[in-house]
Amino acid sequence: MASIHVDLLGTETRFVDTGKYRTRMITVENDKPALFLLHGGGGHAETYSRNMVALSEFCRPIAIDFIWHGMSSKPAYSDKGPTDQGHWLHQFTDQCIDLMDHLGIEKAAFEGESLGGWIAFDMGINHPERTSKLILNTSWGMHLDPNHVEEGASDLTALRDTSMNALKNPTKELLRKRLDWLMPLGGVTDELVDLRYALWTIPETRDALIEYYDRLFAPDIEEYYFHEDGIRTITCPTLVLWTDKNPIHGTDAADRLEAIIPGAEKHIMEGCAHWPQWERPEEHDRVVGAFMAK
Repeated sequence: MASIHVDLLGTETRFVDTGKYRTRMITVENDKPALFLLHGGGGHAETYSRNMVALSEFCRPIAIDFIWHGMSSKPAYSDKGPTDQGHWLHQFTDQCIDLMDHLGIEKAAFEGESLGGWIAFDMGINHPERTSKLILNTSWGMHLDPNHVEEGASDLTALRDTSMNALKNPTKELLRKRLDWLMPLGGVTDELVDLRYALWTIPETRDALIEYYDRLFAPDIEEYYFHEDGIRTITCPTLVLWTDKNPIHGTDAADRLEAIIPGAEKHIMEGCAHWPQWERPEEHDRVVGAFMAK
């Protein structure tokens, strides 16, 4: 089985300090359109390690560690409320725009998985002038019409519990359990557990992620969600990339997003859960590559 290191041969990893944020990024430099690859909560740039080289045939892939994650900077969390500009979730978006400015990228495509999809929504809805395409990969951070979509609340409880247990008592056993939540059908490797352990035991990252999960599961979190009226305003080409075993939103969410986003395309990956780009990289890269080539 290929390792993360082998998968990343041909890429480069570096830190970019804009003066506002310090971002660790993995990229394949070329002159093709930029595609930012945004990981889920608790994740890191290597979420897309199996995809970088293949996607570079179609685009300039840029996978990042979000702020408060991995080895990127840990700024103070904003205490502004959900109706205020610059609240803590928007800080992720601000990191992306700040990095684009620093790299001289006027407009880019964004693939967001889980939390990353939440930020992709923000880019498409509130920053259309900077967004060329969206790929919504098992996205979170949305409130869809309950007459059409059912959310698995019990699975959110499992996510909270496994995440906080692994952060407050970081052992490889607990971290594997956390990763098994993402990929209950298989796919968790010893190397991935070791990498997650190395990152989650960095004291600054551990403390920042504990606060992240405290905020994510706060009673008012749904006030930060995007609603259908906002999602309907997305005008850029959009691919809804979903799975048949996603633990939060099922395929009914993908159907609804396809229905309300003008011109959206949809692809359902079978036999995958919450990390389809890792679980089925060849299919993911074929579908995303074709979308980027249009």
